[in-house]
Amino acid sequence: MKKLSILALSAFAMTTIGLVSCTKDFVETNTNKNGASSAQPESLVTPALIKVLQANQTRALRLTNELMQVHVTNINTDEIHRYIIRPNESEYMWSNWYTQRTNFLDIYKGGALVGNKTWMGIGRILDVWVMSLITDLYGDVPYTEANNGKEGNFQPKFDKQSDIYPDLFKKLEEANELLTAKQAVTDSTLEMLYNGNADRWRKFGNSLYLRLLLRASKKDEVAIAAKMQEIVSTPAKYPIFNDNSESAIFKFTVVAPYVTAFNTYREYDFNGDNSLCSYFINNLKEWEDPRIDKWAVKVSGEYQGLASGYEPTNAPTARLSYYNKNLMNEPMMGNIINYPELQFILAEAALKGYITGDAKSYYEKGVASAITLWGLTVPTNYLTHEGINWTEATNDNEKMEKIHVQKYYTLFFTDFQQYHEYRRTGFPVMPIGPGVQNNKIMPTRFRYPITVQSLNATNYKKAVAEMGGPDDMLTKVWWNK
Repeated sequence: MKKLSILALSAFAMTTIGLVSCTKDFVETNTNKNGASSAQPESLVTPALIKVLQANQTRALRLTNELMQVHVTNINTDEIHRYIIRPNESEYMWSNWYTQRTNFLDIYKGGALVGNKTWMGIGRILDVWVMSLITDLYGDVPYTEANNGKEGNFQPKFDKQSDIYPDLFKKLEEANELLTAKQAVTDSTLEMLYNGNADRWRKFGNSLYLRLLLRASKKDEVAIAAKMQEIVSTPAKYPIFNDNSESAIFKFTVVAPYVTAFNTYREYDFNGDNSLCSYFINNLKEWEDPRIDKWAVKVSGEYQGLASGYEPTNAPTARLSYYNKNLMNEPMMGNIINYPELQFILAEAALKGYITGDAKSYYEKGVASAITLWGLTVPTNYLTHEGINWTEATNDNEKMEKIHVQKYYTLFFTDFQQYHEYRRTGFPVMPIGPGVQNNKIMPTRFRYPITVQSLNATNYKKAVAEMGGPDDMLTKVWWNK
């Protein structure tokens, strides 16, 4: 018991302090002669980014893809597809995200110390990205007092999501302004997402801004619509992605340490105990979508899917189509936010009247670019396919579903984004199997980690009460109420 308590305290300290560096020689290289320590941004950015992306990949495989019917387990006792998510699932992402957030904050601080606005802007964008992942999964979370263990705060208060989101917007505004200076960065090759290109980072930040504005749009449509319109209509002030090449995708290699989380997996560890779902595979088959060959393997000469949410008494006896093993080292698995997703964001915003522009045009650009993003050719007449074609005569609800069905495939293996969008919109409409639990409601959030419950109990209980409690998978986060 004593050993377990020590381990729990250690995990919590990692969450709040984040002292572990991304480089082995952190203390030596980041301590100046006067004894004041400061982080060198170029030594932090790529290792920290890789750590987050690798963690996101493993949880997409284990959690998102099960919940969102990309695949379903063949192991009867693994019940995520039945909406049964045990509390211990929360610990891994919480600890990883908060630990790497310390490094992202240090990128900003290091940039400020050396007077480099590009590093400061990069630090802000990465901080917003990882904090959006945290708050979108759990709701109210430590923010203003988080990552302050060095200052002795081991029990940070929880900030309301309604307060976190506006501050994330402020940071993205700051990043957009900082990056206009276009200051060259030291050792740009060590920043392997955009090689220190301030213009590309601005586009990443503003495209992320649109994702988060849309996510919070239910809470203040008028103000958010005005900001989205300002971003879209003033590209000189708020540049966003213009094509696939500008997407925020970390292109993994097969040379360590720049490898996917699955690089060292056995093939069985990656796809040996699951089958692709009927919902996921059947759409691709019906559309004759070229991505199916990239993503899936045939069984008995054809693509076959397994129904999700089966009852414990009706476990599958045969394995059907599964992931193509080439995905284990696929460079595209480093997706953060891409150009096709942006087009679907704009399509929804135009459909709802938040921005000017043609929703159909945005939608069709998104559909086509989602295929070419993977190095594939859009089949002839693909956009006229039943289920894909945009018909003005259909109602807005039907158009919304088309946008989000296509967005669902665009978000393939992108952390928890499919899950967040489903919670926000209810799309895509997926079949609910007979074995599904949680009142047959998609989990509305993840529970707080057990270590947080025990080691920051007072603030934890206050947060649960303010969210409307209890700490379960039916209590909604702020943007979803």
